[in-house]
Amino acid sequence: MTVHALTGSQGKTGVKDFLAALLEAHGPTVATAGNFNNELGVPLTVLRATEETRHLVVEMGARGIGHVAYLCTVAPPDVAAVLNVGSAHVGEFGSVDAIARAKGEIVEALAPDGTAVLNALDPRVMAMADRTAARVVTWGPRPAAGSTPPTLAFDEVGSDDLGRHRMRLTWYGGGGVETASVNLCEIGQHQVHNASAAAAMALSAGLGLESIAASLGRARSRSRWRMEVRERADGLMVINDAYNANPESMRAALETLGAIGARTGRRTLAVLGEMYELGDEAGRGHRQVGHVAADVGVDVLVAVGAMTEETADAYLALDRGGEAVRTASRDEAVEWLRHNVSAADVVLVKASRGAALDILAEELLLAEQPPSEPIAHDQPDSEGTSNR
Repeated sequence: MTVHALTGSQGKTGVKDFLAALLEAHGPTVATAGNFNNELGVPLTVLRATEETRHLVVEMGARGIGHVAYLCTVAPPDVAAVLNVGSAHVGEFGSVDAIARAKGEIVEALAPDGTAVLNALDPRVMAMADRTAARVVTWGPRPAAGSTPPTLAFDEVGSDDLGRHRMRLTWYGGGGVETASVNLCEIGQHQVHNASAAAAMALSAGLGLESIAASLGRARSRSRWRMEVRERADGLMVINDAYNANPESMRAALETLGAIGARTGRRTLAVLGEMYELGDEAGRGHRQVGHVAADVGVDVLVAVGAMTEETADAYLALDRGGEAVRTASRDEAVEWLRHNVSAADVVLVKASRGAALDILAEELLLAEQPPSEPIAHDQPDSEGTSNR
């Protein structure tokens, strides 16, 4: 059995879902369910493996130094990936550098015959190459001629109106250069990074690029409330990304909302709740999100909770012509939305898990009509339009 472990400040669950889809085509696979990525969830994941299991995919989270190292004693990895180092949980770690030290424990746990898969776009992650005796594989930009280590390069080719991206993968694996095209089903530019990370891990485990590309083109999220697109019967589009939030994942979601608005002409509303566990960075993080919302052209920002006052202030300070609505609670936000959204709108709902804005998203879908099933993420055709 090959153990595939991954950690990072954001994107873990998306990469885990992509990787599980890739590996299942090549043998029985067990992967972390939901967000079972801590000292309780990882052992439960391992216990689901049987003698028939060929691949075990383990998502590893951390809220302090030593947490990932401990999880690696429960599930010693053969392939280990660090996706990024960001500000999630910085309030508990104390600094981003401390987060980097903790995330790097996953590559320190590798044996010399293992593989460390690192994000070439993140300098803190690339510095972890010196912390492992294992083989190093990277994903990111096209490498310079003759450079090492082996690299999976990705290029974005285009996207459709919902932000489902077309991409080209090029594998510089030491035995020549291979290229394959992928049409992703999941929305958002950040899915290009998630898919590339999963593909690099699968390549490191011996899967072929063509098979990986075919599986990525069919892969869909297995986890609720991560850029989950649903449409009310009257046409209102709701993007429920309320599972968790930090400044980096807020940026990714807002950029997707802005792109959908620009491509479809829909009015865009961002319903943003509080981000927790940011410590002394909380004020700056919430202001940063407000600036991003203004920069991507969000038409209406609905701020939910006390900390989002700073988000609304920062959004209005850039004076891009948008409207900010301040609400003290989820119920107050729902009431405003019920009277102020229409079928022509697209609404993003995002916050840290403790804010429970997934409930708001469901209530909004129920406001006028019974909620629909999630929108089918049909594979876009070569022109970037849906086959529906």
